[in-house]
Amino acid sequence: MQEKPLTSISGYVLLFVAVGCLVAAAGLGIALKSLVIPVVLVILAIILFMGITVINPNEAVVCTFFGDYVGTMKQGGLRWVNPLYSKAKISLRARNLNGQTLKVNDKMGNPVEIAAVVVWQVKDTARALFDVDNYVNFVQVQSEAAVRKLANSYAYDHMEDETSSVTLRDSTGQINVFLEQELNERLERAGVDIIEARVSHLAYSSEIAGAMLQRQQASAMIAARRLIVEGAVGMVEMALERLEKNGVVALDEERKAAMVSNLLVVLCGEKSVSPVVNAGTLYN
Repeated sequence: MQEKPLTSISGYVLLFVAVGCLVAAAGLGIALKSLVIPVVLVILAIILFMGITVINPNEAVVCTFFGDYVGTMKQGGLRWVNPLYSKAKISLRARNLNGQTLKVNDKMGNPVEIAAVVVWQVKDTARALFDVDNYVNFVQVQSEAAVRKLANSYAYDHMEDETSSVTLRDSTGQINVFLEQELNERLERAGVDIIEARVSHLAYSSEIAGAMLQRQQASAMIAARRLIVEGAVGMVEMALERLEKNGVVALDEERKAAMVSNLLVVLCGEKSVSPVVNAGTLYN
């Protein structure tokens, strides 16, 4: 069902007419002995009052006539339509959905905790009221389903899946775009438009969080050690090259190996080393 506009007229004029009918009915009821005309005027005023509707900004009124959808009024102010129409107000304002934290398995089967914040608003009032039973509950359920599907489709990070170009932790912008697209597809039936959708919470589940933290720390330590070793090797190469180039000292292969070993210990060690002063010759 598609939304269609409903033409209405200003309610201010008819409000004055209805008040005038009541005043006239009261005056005629006193002046005349017959109550026929006053009763007719009162009934007319009631009918006019029944057709008057107040529409606030960013609000719409959906009208039906004996079960048949007639149209939607979105023009704000005091409006008047057929008094026999049934009217239902619906908000067009943007709303926040702060999703609850869900425990889901990611693409690699690891349990993760994930939650999302969704900003949405009603775009098609007819679909929101007539195509789904409760559009607010529909948004909540479908948002949860979309977040679960998103978590199942991607790994938590690149350490879990090195071949993946998109992960939940390292590709936040793309993940939010995918979530927004998935929600728009799911909520189109309810006439709801997604303004923004973002992952608000992402973490490993408590039962594996400790192990994953240790693994991350180990990976960081290995990366740091690799960088230290690469730098140390470069410094040793530079030192040997400078010694030979300047002719400071001539070293055979055995002494070069010992010097390289000592330099690597000094450069790669976690603690500061104590120098040893050789009071003899180079070979003693």
